Amino acid sequence: MTDPFAPHLAFGFDPMWVTVTVLAVTYAAIIVGRHNRAAVGLIGAAVVIIIGALDQDEAVKGIDWDTIGLLTGMMILVSISRRSGLFQYLAIWSAQRVRASPAGILLMLQLVTALLSAVLNNVSTAILIVPVTLAIVEELDLPAYPFLFAEVFAANIGGTATLIGDPPNILIGSQVGLDFNSFLINVAPVVVVVMAVQALIVHLLWGRALRASPESRALVMGMNAPGMIIDRVLLERAIVVMAAVLAAFVFARPLRLQPATIALAGAAALMLLDNWNHAGAKQADNVHRTFADVEWTTIFFFIGLFVVVHAVEVSGLLGLLADRLVALTGYNVAVAGAGILWMSALLSAIIDNIPFVATMIPLIKNMAPTYGAPETVAPLWWCLSLGACLGGNGTLTGAAANLAVAGIAERNGIHFGFVRYLRYGVPMTLVSIAICQAYVWLRYF
Repeated sequence: MTDPFAPHLAFGFDPMWVTVTVLAVTYAAIIVGRHNRAAVGLIGAAVVIIIGALDQDEAVKGIDWDTIGLLTGMMILVSISRRSGLFQYLAIWSAQRVRASPAGILLMLQLVTALLSAVLNNVSTAILIVPVTLAIVEELDLPAYPFLFAEVFAANIGGTATLIGDPPNILIGSQVGLDFNSFLINVAPVVVVVMAVQALIVHLLWGRALRASPESRALVMGMNAPGMIIDRVLLERAIVVMAAVLAAFVFARPLRLQPATIALAGAAALMLLDNWNHAGAKQADNVHRTFADVEWTTIFFFIGLFVVVHAVEVSGLLGLLADRLVALTGYNVAVAGAGILWMSALLSAIIDNIPFVATMIPLIKNMAPTYGAPETVAPLWWCLSLGACLGGNGTLTGAAANLAVAGIAERNGIHFGFVRYLRYGVPMTLVSIAICQAYVWLRYF
């Protein structure tokens, strides 16, 4: 008997062309940005099932639940931790460590942003640091744009260093089986170099010219940094849980734990501790507030996108493209790596780097067997990570952190236009990708 729920492509269309059309339309809708990207992704997923390119069971198999769990868990951890006042404290403390020197503050805020982005995630870090930055520069009577621009770059650079810092890395790590230590060993070293070079460029562009009066600097020095900690008990609990989560990421392989399990276990533990002294309606309100902070738009966008990309993969198109790309590189893995690095950087500057990486992962998987052993192919994943994460710095629309900071800036009357950003973003991104090219060439090829 024929299974009534088996895939049955409507009207006898070629599944390859139908699925790639759905993917192209989904991409176009995301780029235009008129409609919510979660809705766009879910509509794309529904279409490939309705037309019969996938049945529902196969569609569900295409969803990477490890990525979904890791993202959700880290969002919950950040949501609860920020209520302690930790991030505001760190920003003011950093400004005071350099005696409220404008150039020093510019450097310190970049370093704090990069570090937090590596251990949390770049979007949340940017959203939490920017409001405090605006308060500091207002006291010093300084232009806000150099600080905000530098923090955007630092957030994306810092997020590149680890598995959990940027969504493209979460995707790559989860779908390829690369753990936290793999990113630390292979990506973090060049990120440190890129961060140092970018900080120097920012200093030469703006830092050395910034000046503040002694009176203004005294106001910043008089800010009550410890007073920013509004819940010391929650802070202590958050630090303990986050330290345990990071340790579990480091030792995930011997512990035989997946990243999603670690993140969700940590989120559940911190949520329990956050509500330890609450009961009834108070506890329910607290939990609802935490879940409201989760970026459900991003979560459901991922779910829809996974299904659409899986439909394209099942159609066989990605296998054909992989064969063509391998032939174009002359079967040389070093040339393939360079191509992936620069193509990822270019396209991630133009379109959202999340759907781009989601499409590239199965494509590279199809290329991999031609190049031989897994260790031979491993550099291609680092090229994809570096290109996609750092390439997002190129334009205002290249990464979610860019748009988040721009939105906060505009609401505070600070012009953060596309062309103005482009003028600095493109040259600095090209420098960072050139550094990465030299790094991967010298280390792996």
